[in-house]
Amino acid sequence: MKQNNEKNRKRIVVKFGGSSLSDHERILRAVTAVAEEAKKGTQIAVIVSAMGKTTDTLFHAAKNSSNGKLHKKDLDEILAMGERTSIRIIAAALKAQGVDSRYVDPHDAEWPIITDDLFSDANPILDVCYERAEQNVLPLVEKGIIPVIAGFVGRTKDNRVTTLGRGGSDTTAFILAKALNVDELILVTDAEGIMSADPKVIASPQRLPQIDVSTLVGLADSGTKFIHRKALRYKDASVKVRVIKHSHGNLNVEGTLITGALSGDLDVELANPSSGMSITVVGKGVSENPQVIKELAETVKNHAKLLGLSLNYDSLILYASENSNSKVLLENVHDVILSHEETLAMSVRMQLAFLKIKGVGLEKTPGLTGRISEALRVNRINIFGLMTITSSILLFVDWEEKEKALKLVKDALKGD
Repeated sequence: MKQNNEKNRKRIVVKFGGSSLSDHERILRAVTAVAEEAKKGTQIAVIVSAMGKTTDTLFHAAKNSSNGKLHKKDLDEILAMGERTSIRIIAAALKAQGVDSRYVDPHDAEWPIITDDLFSDANPILDVCYERAEQNVLPLVEKGIIPVIAGFVGRTKDNRVTTLGRGGSDTTAFILAKALNVDELILVTDAEGIMSADPKVIASPQRLPQIDVSTLVGLADSGTKFIHRKALRYKDASVKVRVIKHSHGNLNVEGTLITGALSGDLDVELANPSSGMSITVVGKGVSENPQVIKELAETVKNHAKLLGLSLNYDSLILYASENSNSKVLLENVHDVILSHEETLAMSVRMQLAFLKIKGVGLEKTPGLTGRISEALRVNRINIFGLMTITSSILLFVDWEEKEKALKLVKDALKGD
């Protein structure tokens, strides 16, 4: 475990979600867990969301009372009151348990989260946030004072309140955890950790003991119980993150460890060092026979690397690496096709390059796929396959044109 330099005392950031603070019993449980950890000598900063469904209540009240004409700047001031109320209650409750604590409000001079003025979905200005957290929050933590900071809320350089959009409290927590050089960031939620499925959909999902951010981002927008993709952009590789359930009332219980970090700026790379091929299988009702799909995929994997797969009702495309066994692979795929009534014939395109576009902000760049496609079209480079998967775009072009395609895509990502 990484230790800070203040007498090797453990340092953590704890973030409580709204469901963890939805009534007085949960608030007391949260405060008691923090107080018990603080009495062990642990240095702590606390991030809180609005209590329960407070944000929803404020939003609907503001929207319905203004006939939908409310300016986003005014809405942010209103929505921020949920977190601004929470910090006052939590700080007071901590003091009642004999712990030195103070709340940090967006109108305080010490406020650390400075953003642009994109109201309702503001973006933190990271270098400023890190500097202010080190200057204003870290000294409190090192003195044994527990700062209670409003999650989800920001402030512009000219002192206007903003909100950070979906996952905003997690964003606040990730930023402060890095700035304070903590041993661990603990996210307290209403789930045992990151689950194998949404408990609202699946009766008995399992807790995942560990998951990498690059894997988690694929689940990020699929429902509750997962961390929002925007927030994950701010998770630094150096920060250990653990997700636990509030009902335990103990900050040291097992949960899910989140590791790694998302890649940085948008970029494109050659995802496979050797050329690949596409195998198109046509028929009728292909997607209705899982056994066909399984046999075709396994046949490819027995002889090559399966680079991708796309499927619709009447056809299937397999993308595979080329090697000395490619002819055997194709013969075996053909045998599988002939053995099923759903599959009729196949076609093959050889010598393809597999390009992968990825990076933070991919999902928030409207028209990016069109921009890439247009850059290649204008320069007469055909796209033989294109897939979008979580925070990446995968495409296949002619192997001989890979270098030209890489440069064109890089320029398109820069907006050139």
